[in-house]
Amino acid sequence: MLDLHPPARVVADLLDGVGEDRLSDPTPCDAYTVGDLLDHLMGLTVAFTLAARKSTAPEALAVESRPGEATVAHLAADWRVQLPRRLRALAEAWEDPGAWEGMATAGGVTLPADVMGTVAVDELVIHGWDLARATGRRFTCDAASTQAVFAFTAIAARPEEAAAREGVFGPVVDVPADAPMLDRAIGLSGRDPAWSPRQAARPR
Repeated sequence: MLDLHPPARVVADLLDGVGEDRLSDPTPCDAYTVGDLLDHLMGLTVAFTLAARKSTAPEALAVESRPGEATVAHLAADWRVQLPRRLRALAEAWEDPGAWEGMATAGGVTLPADVMGTVAVDELVIHGWDLARATGRRFTCDAASTQAVFAFTAIAARPEEAAAREGVFGPVVDVPADAPMLDRAIGLSGRDPAWSPRQAARPR
């Protein structure tokens, strides 16, 4: 079991630094602006909460953007209220030991529940880092989450995982072996740990 509360709190704390004028800003995830990323977080928090509860509940996802289709145009007007609540509910759902047993489904993918829980941590950490970098905030990550994300991204970077990696992570970015573990995980996820908004062209 992993504790999702620390990464969930970090993401929630970052939301205060997101002004409405930042929603069109680029992020280290090339597919997303800040607003798109927030919409993605809105959907994934619900999906992984349902996964922990072993619930299909299609009605709970009916109003969310489908995987890969997040867009600021769909972002709920009250995201500042909803997203912190959803982050807290997500972390609480994975407190249940039963959440880590058996199989779990999220985004149309079914995995062993312990793997799905790790994927949820990876989503919080990697996209939390995306949001922090895009908005000029400092990102922190607890040791357990960092280790879990590094192990997960290292497996995803293996050559035999290339097909499964497609559409989930970009090409691996080389990071020195003596760099901090989080930086190495970020590189394995297809992002440059040194990314800054100045390096990115603003979205059209």
